[in-house]
Amino acid sequence: MLVDFNTLPEESKVWIYQANRSFTDDEIEELESKLDTFITNWTAHGSDLESGYIIKYKRFIIIALNQNLNKATGCSIDASVHFIQQLEKDYNVDLMDKMNVSYKQGDFVAYKTLLDFKKMAKEKAVSKNTIVFNNLVHNIAEFNENWEVPASESWHSRFLK
Repeated sequence: MLVDFNTLPEESKVWIYQANRSFTDDEIEELESKLDTFITNWTAHGSDLESGYIIKYKRFIIIALNQNLNKATGCSIDASVHFIQQLEKDYNVDLMDKMNVSYKQGDFVAYKTLLDFKKMAKEKAVSKNTIVFNNLVHNIAEFNENWEVPASESWHSRFLK
């Protein structure tokens, strides 16, 4: 059951998929249509899953699920993973690799491998004040408070001296 992301409870589970490139406006329009269809039909053992999504910075797909109503099961999580994998194929984009880092450079969102980010930290090309995206947040409350934060307040801080 598709609902507005902003109406979901703060404890709703989130999954964040970061793309290795920005989506075009046309791709975003297509993505929204595909996400609408997938989430409208997403179920767990035949029960509707109350969920919503947002696309941020033309690069992040954030899906949220109200687990107070129905929890995701192995099959429903598998279905979402297969859906995301199909998007990767459709748009020739990487959405599932967690070993990459996105961060802000002014208004631009940059994307680097974890190794390149570590190297940049060592060379002081990024600092504790660099805004990073902490894709390890678990729910909407954490997403709102701790997703877009200075590197010093995220797991990225381990690379900064």
